[in-house]
Amino acid sequence: MPPFALKSLSIAGFRSFRELQAFPLRNLNVLVGANGAGKSNFVEFFRMLRAMFQENLQGFVNQAGGANGLFFEGPQYTREIGATLQFAANHVRFRLEPIPGDELVVKELEASYAGHRKVFRRDSREARVEAWKNDASSQGDWPSNLAFIYAAVSSWVVYHFHDTSSLAPMRRDGAIEDHQELRPNADNLAAFLRHLRESDPRRYQRIRETIQIIAPFFDDFLLEPRKKGDAEHVRLDWRQRGSTFPYQPWQLSDGTIRFIALVTALLQPTPPATLVVDEPELGLHPAALHVLAALMHESSQQTQLVISTQSPLLVDNFEPEDIIVVRRRGAESVLERLDPAELERWLDEFSLGDLIRKNIVETGP
Repeated sequence: MPPFALKSLSIAGFRSFRELQAFPLRNLNVLVGANGAGKSNFVEFFRMLRAMFQENLQGFVNQAGGANGLFFEGPQYTREIGATLQFAANHVRFRLEPIPGDELVVKELEASYAGHRKVFRRDSREARVEAWKNDASSQGDWPSNLAFIYAAVSSWVVYHFHDTSSLAPMRRDGAIEDHQELRPNADNLAAFLRHLRESDPRRYQRIRETIQIIAPFFDDFLLEPRKKGDAEHVRLDWRQRGSTFPYQPWQLSDGTIRFIALVTALLQPTPPATLVVDEPELGLHPAALHVLAALMHESSQQTQLVISTQSPLLVDNFEPEDIIVVRRRGAESVLERLDPAELERWLDEFSLGDLIRKNIVETGP
């Protein structure tokens, strides 16, 4: 398993998750389930964790429309949100409670590391864990376990490239120096690729060649800097094979630019410790899904992947033990990882995607 990947996750009181106890996670985790089963709520939990570790919990709450909607059946029924993140022998546990004004406070945050248990925060509007990245409780030259945990969780990214409209951020100009990480909506895709072309040309070439598998007309990106006042910007301009004419990013189809963003996310040289991709199948040709699945398998050797999908065709590319079925029982979401032994007789005749289409693996209404 990649270093400091999540070994298991417990969630209590968050949206449709009343109580998820120590659910084991693997390198590769593919969520399937009916509309409204809770896949999006599971993905949203990862967004909240990243926001907490980046001292932006209140920003997350505001974007979510307030704290009240984050509690299982509302704060009148559920008085706190709790979670435990298990990293090998270390864990982080926290509790969040509502306060007047439709906001949240971190009621308690604790970590168990190197044989110690310590409570770090009570009754705070933010987790205030930035000091962990400079923690000195290590041996020799190695960073401490707290520093590793901070680096892992604060790096988590949820990618959802749903906005590919003509005015989508990924199609517009962006600051050329904004290349430290690929943002969740890929609004700095051009700057990220330009930096990669300079810093890791072999990786950039791999991305380019992968795009050409699905878009054989594509030759290369131009990524030329342009002045805007005192700042330099870059845009996802490109050219076709056999032509020097510069095409603009709005001349890429929705599926093509989404595929470009997905390939870049999966092949980035320094991925986050856990990388979440929400609905990667949107607008993509079936051949593109097979290419993406191969990249997901490859990427999961370096980082932990959580994929949420509605596509049986994408699921066909994975093993039963990779699949997590999200089901709704009343108001509550539950997770269940498929058991290969239970499906053995079916898989002699059908693919995993077939079992989903036929609702033998129940993911439909």
